[in-house]
Amino acid sequence: MRRKTDKRNMIRIGTRGSDLALWQANHVADLIGRDRARIVVIKTKGDRIQNVSFDKMEGKGFFTKEIEDALLGREIDVAVHSMKDLPTEHTHGLTIAAVIKREDPSDVLLVRAERYLEGNDLPLADGAIVGTSSLRRAAQLRNIMPSLEIRPLRGNVPTRIRRLREGRFDAIVLARAGMARLGLDTYGLVEFTLPYSYFLPAPAQGALAVQVRADDGELYGIVGGLNDPETEASVEAERRFLEHFGGGCHVPLGALAYRSGDVLHLSGLVASVDGKRLIRKSIDGGDPALVGRRLAEMLKEEGADDLL
Repeated sequence: MRRKTDKRNMIRIGTRGSDLALWQANHVADLIGRDRARIVVIKTKGDRIQNVSFDKMEGKGFFTKEIEDALLGREIDVAVHSMKDLPTEHTHGLTIAAVIKREDPSDVLLVRAERYLEGNDLPLADGAIVGTSSLRRAAQLRNIMPSLEIRPLRGNVPTRIRRLREGRFDAIVLARAGMARLGLDTYGLVEFTLPYSYFLPAPAQGALAVQVRADDGELYGIVGGLNDPETEASVEAERRFLEHFGGGCHVPLGALAYRSGDVLHLSGLVASVDGKRLIRKSIDGGDPALVGRRLAEMLKEEGADDLL
């Protein structure tokens, strides 16, 4: 049965208020049907606290908990999350009805043109100042180029780019997905895509999760049609790998999975915070959960737990 489209019966989509989060929520609204959806902005802990890096913040779900609470409290009907922000533990009473087709999950080193220097694995001079608040990104950068100075950088994507242009940093690291979705102007800056061969993204980077209440069969049916099975399998493997290391932003961990025919390829890494030690492995398999668990076990056998 199709829901009525009067204001009282519109599907209320809960989201953060950043430019990127609003793009994502509006994208899902377009897929559901613009005449049936209304956006509801919810401020999260991660939005309120801007002067503390993620690894210093307590708990998990910095960008998701308040939205999930609103969903459980029936203030909204659907929640849209960047899937990499969702804790690996499922919230009781909620379920992921769809994983939207993934955008390019790679990371991009955005460099001020006058500071761009070819010839190294990273196109930067020794001692260059790079902005990021991600332990994963910082650890991999330090592993590749120990001379870099890593400084914390918070704020939405346009704010980060503005701070780069102001000369506070020589370069910053951003997700390609966010840049593509927002269509940001990077004129005068150099984009260097960090190769998967030596730089892995966050688990589920570039994927969107659409969450509903577990008892709402009607909405599950509506939203479920948006699910992309290939993306779902890939991010499940990555998130299961993450789950075995405690999950969250407190772990310098990267993972990337993709399908080739019936085979799922998963690569993962765990690094020390200072980047001096890094363990990386890959595995092939069929079942996403088993592939994620086995890769975690392989890294632990190599001493990954000692790095955390």
